[in-house]
Amino acid sequence: MTLLEAVTRAGGLTPEAGSEILITKSQPGPDGEAAALIQRVPVKALIDSADPEANLKLTGGEEIRVPEAGKIFVVGNVKKPGSFPVQDGGESSVLKVLALAEGLAPFAGKLAYIYRREASGSKNEIPIELSKIMQRKSPDAPLLANDVLYVPDNHGKRVGLAALEKLLMFGSTAGATALIYGR
Repeated sequence: MTLLEAVTRAGGLTPEAGSEILITKSQPGPDGEAAALIQRVPVKALIDSADPEANLKLTGGEEIRVPEAGKIFVVGNVKKPGSFPVQDGGESSVLKVLALAEGLAPFAGKLAYIYRREASGSKNEIPIELSKIMQRKSPDAPLLANDVLYVPDNHGKRVGLAALEKLLMFGSTAGATALIYGR
């Protein structure tokens, strides 16, 4: 059986599938004990390119795993917050992810933040000027798997609009009262 036949029998790949298929096979090591040999097969080479070298011949006893694709998380003032899979290249950008999140909400701030955990375990907070990116005055910022893009609220815009709404409500109430009492 080939790798492609095995994937087909398993029902194919899900939309959450990562960009690699991992095939683990046990073989005798130099000391006689079993050692695991892991082969990585790019999904693009196997399925899209139909590369015959990627369609490995399986002999039995192999374990085939397809890890889930990495995700980018978007929270805050966007229309559709959530997690979005990282595309095949492994890198995305702020504009691409905002498009997947259906754009900014009405009270989105001009500054956003990328929260990224580094391989060393440290955490980074990277400020991003959304308004400059949207106006093409600054380059789009790259996002990696497991990044969190946070778009905070623009408090000044929200407070100003709330005050305007209250003023309009008061004005319309006062006008209605004057009509009722004939003044």
